[in-house]
Amino acid sequence: MKSVDSRMQACDCATMSRVLTTAAVVVPVAHSLLPRHLRLSNLTSSLTATSHTSTFRGRFFSPYNFRAVSRPVTAGLGYFDVIGDRGSVLQDAGATALVIAGAYALVSTFDFLSERKLIEQNLSRKLVHILSGLLFMASWPIFSASRWARYFASVVPLTNCLRLVIHGLSLATDEGLIKSVTREGKPEELLRGPLYYVLVLILSAVLFWRESPVGVISLAMMCGGDGIADIVGRRFGSTKIPYNKQKSWAGSLSMFILGFLVSVGMLYYFSALGYFHLDWISTLERVALVSFIATMVESLPITGMVDDNISVPLVSMVIALLAFA
Repeated sequence: MKSVDSRMQACDCATMSRVLTTAAVVVPVAHSLLPRHLRLSNLTSSLTATSHTSTFRGRFFSPYNFRAVSRPVTAGLGYFDVIGDRGSVLQDAGATALVIAGAYALVSTFDFLSERKLIEQNLSRKLVHILSGLLFMASWPIFSASRWARYFASVVPLTNCLRLVIHGLSLATDEGLIKSVTREGKPEELLRGPLYYVLVLILSAVLFWRESPVGVISLAMMCGGDGIADIVGRRFGSTKIPYNKQKSWAGSLSMFILGFLVSVGMLYYFSALGYFHLDWISTLERVALVSFIATMVESLPITGMVDDNISVPLVSMVIALLAFA
């Protein structure tokens, strides 16, 4: 038995020797056949070593270390997708129905309050403007982790879009809807600002969803920033901006501050749920930049040509895309 073991060990040693000898010849030859930019000796330092964290902190339009996460890490109902695609569809369909019911309840509540003279009509309209978009965005985590979840969520503003078109064209009448979302109570107004508003909600959900800060910031600026600017400007806007007498310093300042705070708050909300990770020092700087530029655009005398529900979110979207890369 000992002689057999000795022969087997000798055989193993001989085999390993042949393998090592072959590798010593093949590896250098194979490496020399690689393209020059793929050889280890020519790799850049960023691919071969990890730099200090501070080198990733650029300013504004420099590369940003934002990282999206495909699935919630700490929370979010996407984790319950263990029952498969059928479970995802059921979850998303249920979430869609729930959010539609919530949106209808929100509008109906403010209709009731304004009809009872418990709240001013214009204030009711602006509160619907602020809350409906933010609550729609806040509902995104209840949808599944399926790739179709964003389209299910988009059904909510799409339903409202169809409703606005039907009543805006006077194919049906809903006085409560007209009073709650229009300035002058005219049906055709539904086809302007309110319609643009829901189209931006659809665009942000489909293109960016909850894995990107871009859609979150653009909706926060449109709903929180622009909505608050009108409320504050009407009450405290006695001092007008020199180049636009329809806008006030109080309204613009409130838009900048509240737009910034709402954006940061919503980013923290999705970051806490694990949808993306942010470098918060750079994030605060970049959100401030987006808020400042969006405020400047909102203050320009272009409302007659471009509605604020188009200019503010689209400018915010473009700047956020550049800033967060």
